Amino acid sequence: MRNRVWHVVWPYAVGGLLGVLALGPALAPGFTLAYDMVFVPEPVFLPSTFGLTGTLPRAVPSDAAVALLGTVLPGALVQKLILLSLFLIACGGAAALLDGRPAVVRLAAAVFYAWNPFVAERLLLGQWALLLGYAGLPWAVRAALDPRGLRWVWAFVPAAAGGFMAMIITALTVLPVAALGPGGRRALARVSLACVVFALPWLVPSLVRQAQVPSDAAGVAAFAARADTPLGGLGSLFTLSGVWNAEVVPPGLDPVLPSVLRLLVAVAAVAAFAVARPGGMHLPARAGLAVASAAGLVIASAGLTGPGRAVLVWLIDLWPGFAVVRDAQQYVAPLALLTALGVGGLAGLLAGSSRRARVPAGVLGVAAPLLLLPGLVWGAWGRLAAVDYPRDFERVREIVAADREQGDVLLLPWESYRAYAWNGGRSSLDPLPRYLTRHVVWNDAVRVASQAGDLVIGTEDPRARALDSLIRSAAPLAGPLRAAGFRFVVLDGDPREWNRFQSRLAGAAKVYSGPHAALYALSWKDAQVSRAP
Repeated sequence: MRNRVWHVVWPYAVGGLLGVLALGPALAPGFTLAYDMVFVPEPVFLPSTFGLTGTLPRAVPSDAAVALLGTVLPGALVQKLILLSLFLIACGGAAALLDGRPAVVRLAAAVFYAWNPFVAERLLLGQWALLLGYAGLPWAVRAALDPRGLRWVWAFVPAAAGGFMAMIITALTVLPVAALGPGGRRALARVSLACVVFALPWLVPSLVRQAQVPSDAAGVAAFAARADTPLGGLGSLFTLSGVWNAEVVPPGLDPVLPSVLRLLVAVAAVAAFAVARPGGMHLPARAGLAVASAAGLVIASAGLTGPGRAVLVWLIDLWPGFAVVRDAQQYVAPLALLTALGVGGLAGLLAGSSRRARVPAGVLGVAAPLLLLPGLVWGAWGRLAAVDYPRDFERVREIVAADREQGDVLLLPWESYRAYAWNGGRSSLDPLPRYLTRHVVWNDAVRVASQAGDLVIGTEDPRARALDSLIRSAAPLAGPLRAAGFRFVVLDGDPREWNRFQSRLAGAAKVYSGPHAALYALSWKDAQVSRAP
């Protein structure tokens, strides 16, 4: 009985240790803000939480899941539990997919699946919702191989909570697995139904409002995979790196020797997966995972060449929904699972039938991913860290929440990302749209630096698009904003950028002023300014 419990528990213990080792300072008190990852103390349900503001529902239903957890737990604890769960679910799933194989095989596969360049780069990019789907991928594959009863439905919950990209990479992986697995057409029908049902929270608002969202082909060049190792673009993708943002490449990924070693491990792992046979070190879902990995690698590499980018631009112009292939490196997720299973197969081959060889093979299986990717250790050498929100944010929230007048909030300066001094200068989405208790309109356009200059992917929010020319002009703001249904204007970020807006807010009352945020009311009976202590 004790051995059976340990057989189930140890993968999660390993995942927990890897999570602590990877997150490090991010587990300290406070919040970790990194690019797309923004958690707040008291998340609330807003129209944007459900994709009802005219923008693509990228945070549906992940924001709703966070807000729901935030009703019973502190926001900072919610973030830390979610980040740790990524490693627990990934390790547990990879080990469960290899249930019945020797422990050394399961251990090597679990560690590699939770610790690789794909996980590191997407974590530094703040895409925890995508990683939630990635972590649940082995569970979904396991369910697709044997979709009997209703328990298998739970295997899709991580991807469903993660939202649209989490579900897309899951569908890309499990549909070929189900079609080519033992269940055949019946399994394919059940898995297809599950994918559609779990996608409905973001699929419905996407289809209803897609005509309102501009298709900006500039995103193809901005988000195309790139060479972030000496192996070139395709070699980087094959070794599970190649993210578009150079600033989220983990330390130590670019030296030649580790890159070549990672390539050798990847080639050997894929070969081990391909030659595995029943009676030997048989690995599951071989045909389906091979098809999914090949398809994902083709999608990921399409943007590496001019003709490939032209095809993607044509597809997006044809139908805006094809914009999901812009950030193409995400599609190597099935290859990551295939490689992890192959690494498990390699560990099994090294151990053979000798008990003496099992311990060295297990140690090598655990150590190799960590030694080949030391840049993920301790929050990527301190790139992930926990900080406290400034008191100014809480005061602005209190004033806005206590106000009984109708109207929305406009957020300035007119950029979506900030590099707060109190966050160590690290870039992150502005947290105020999630921090405040009413709808915030902001410029959701994304500015991406490139060798050819800044590329700007256009604004999606129809209200922000309507205001863009006004805000970029030198015209007064208070009157037009009041007429457009706004109650407040809030300024945050670098105070040196506030000057060009403060002079244009004549007629609005400054009701709060602090070093990190200022709040203007477009009509206010008592115009006395509340200042930060």
